[in-house]
Amino acid sequence: MLCVVRLWLTGWRIVARRLAGKRGSGVGEIDLVAVRGNTLAFIEVKARTDAVAALDSIQAPQRERIQTAAAAFLAARPQYGSHPVRFDAMILDKGLWPVHVPDAWRVF
Repeated sequence: MLCVVRLWLTGWRIVARRLAGKRGSGVGEIDLVAVRGNTLAFIEVKARTDAVAALDSIQAPQRERIQTAAAAFLAARPQYGSHPVRFDAMILDKGLWPVHVPDAWRVF
């Protein structure tokens, strides 16, 4: 997967892929979880014709499910509990190389 290669080449280490909660549990799927330095990123991968459309496709209900899955991930892996967390996106558009969007959304 190009997204994994892109992250690896920029210093990220993938710690999980395609994490999914039980169907109907309200816990969403996380495409990638990566760490670089002390930062832990939960990354949503979207393939769209352009970056704006890709980011717009990550609506509030999906963000909430991803955030719930992130909380479950952190609860099961206390070694990441002190890491700053952010929610990123990787965009696969017409270009050959995925675009990494750090802090694609924030939890308030």
